[in-house]
Amino acid sequence: MDVRLWTYLLVGATFALYIGIAIWSRAGSTKDFYVAGGGVPSVANGMATAADWMSAASFISMAGIISFAGYDGSVYLMGWTGGYVLLALLLAPYLRRFGKFTVPDFIGDRYYSKFARFVAVVCAIFVSFTYVAGQMRGVGVVFSRFLEVEVNTGVIIGMVIVLFYAVLGGMKGITYTQVAQYCVLIFAFMVPAIFLSFQISGNPVPQIGMGGEYQGEGVSVLDKLDGLSRELGFDAYTDGKKSVLDVFCITAALMCGTAGLPHVIVRFYTVKKASAARTSALWALLFIAILYTTAPAVAVFARINLLKTVSETSYSEIPDWFRNWEDSGLIAWVDKNGDGKIQYLGDGAALGSMPGDPKFNPTFRSDDSGEPIRGTSGERLLDNPPTSAANELYIDRDIMVLANPEIGQLPDWVIALVAAGGLAAALSTAAGLLLVISTSVAHDLVKKTFVPDLTEKSELILARVAAGAAVVVAGYFGVNPPGFVAQVVAFAFGLAASSFFPAIILGIFTKRTSMQGVIAGMLAGIGFTGSYIIYFKFINSSAELWWGITPEGIGTVGMLLNFVVTIVVSRFTPAPPAEIRDLVDRVRLPRAAFGEEDAGPVDH
Repeated sequence: MDVRLWTYLLVGATFALYIGIAIWSRAGSTKDFYVAGGGVPSVANGMATAADWMSAASFISMAGIISFAGYDGSVYLMGWTGGYVLLALLLAPYLRRFGKFTVPDFIGDRYYSKFARFVAVVCAIFVSFTYVAGQMRGVGVVFSRFLEVEVNTGVIIGMVIVLFYAVLGGMKGITYTQVAQYCVLIFAFMVPAIFLSFQISGNPVPQIGMGGEYQGEGVSVLDKLDGLSRELGFDAYTDGKKSVLDVFCITAALMCGTAGLPHVIVRFYTVKKASAARTSALWALLFIAILYTTAPAVAVFARINLLKTVSETSYSEIPDWFRNWEDSGLIAWVDKNGDGKIQYLGDGAALGSMPGDPKFNPTFRSDDSGEPIRGTSGERLLDNPPTSAANELYIDRDIMVLANPEIGQLPDWVIALVAAGGLAAALSTAAGLLLVISTSVAHDLVKKTFVPDLTEKSELILARVAAGAAVVVAGYFGVNPPGFVAQVVAFAFGLAASSFFPAIILGIFTKRTSMQGVIAGMLAGIGFTGSYIIYFKFINSSAELWWGITPEGIGTVGMLLNFVVTIVVSRFTPAPPAEIRDLVDRVRLPRAAFGEEDAGPVDH
């Protein structure tokens, strides 16, 4: 069978599995819909959490950005991994003991305010839609290549699949679907990584192969990559360009954003008790580490294979994988000097982009029947060819993991398996995010704020309607994404860090923080961070950055602003009521101190 048939077979089989699980585990109550009935085993919840957290950004884009950015891309690896440790140690058990369905529910009750709950709902929706844009973009990238459809069509297919099992099954259906998706995505990520590691270093363990000897040449794999990069005018792969402050800010924003992501936090409400939340967090960390320790190796192998394959190669001799991805619109070659060869040169530009035009987005020329118009060398012609510098090649960062098996000439079934894994990663997180949006609207906004006597049946219907509407909006952002997947997701983490993280930390570990303080802090944090991202990314991207901090890292500054505003305002406003201070003690201190067993949430 060829790649296309293998893809239809594996993707079809996995989709049938997901839908079957959704039907089997469909939600019959709001508790099933929101927190899967609160009885998910720790190991299963750990797998589901890992799948929920390891999104298209982790599977598709993280290795891609490390492959192109080199050392600078390590901030994503450090930030997301460290963030999960922070979440497991500081937040998961305490939030589970609080016993609420959502983060806005925690904030609304802890800060005894409907308006605080409303602000938290707005923040949750803002963060979740930013995040889900990256997932739907990932779905479109996978479908555009492997099912040979337009990116927009791929996004629509993904929307239908997510809508089915998220709306039908709620958290219960999503949880058990995500267990299956974790198994698919980790197998799909590791199999090609093992193949490529053995191919390049002779060692089947990718983590060891990356630091091993390159194909018996007496030079390490990383030294070989540094040499190839310098020969083509790029900076050494192991050198970084970002300032120390920017690296710190991006890493801190990703770490604290991880700990404040609503769709990850809600997973710890699905287990039976607080100790199970901590155990499932540790299981999730183990499952996550398998992929995260492999991603840098995959990035290195991909970069070596890419540089060896395309540089100074005649287009007439280019491998089939190049033309396949060119047809998807995610690779573009412009023969500027007319020699028929692909020049992939650094020329002082960012890796992977057209020098002088880093936002270049190719649009290919077609005739009236839709057939591509090709040049004298057979290349697809562009409507918007870049005019600057000597580099002739544009490669979308988000394709590197997906194209890696083809570049390395691995078997067709491995190529199809990676497609299935990429879809599993994107769809699992998209489902979790859509559930956060629907529960924020139905439970926190409508029932808890405006219609407190809403029946459970009506609330469940409203949650499903909200999920359906959220899918449509998510699809729009998938068709019109504000950046590549990892970058878009980094914005979401920055927004989560600047809004939720201080409110949750102060809510758990201090008794003096008031509702006025947390409302002012959340508004200041997310307002500053969102404004900075919008201005420097979309309005005036050429403007000089404040303190040299990129939009991906500004969430750290917004978070610090949130902390300062919250603490200062809390000191000048009335202290929380006695019952709230007692609640904080009961959430934070061991249950034995109150003569209670660790059996469930505290009473409040």
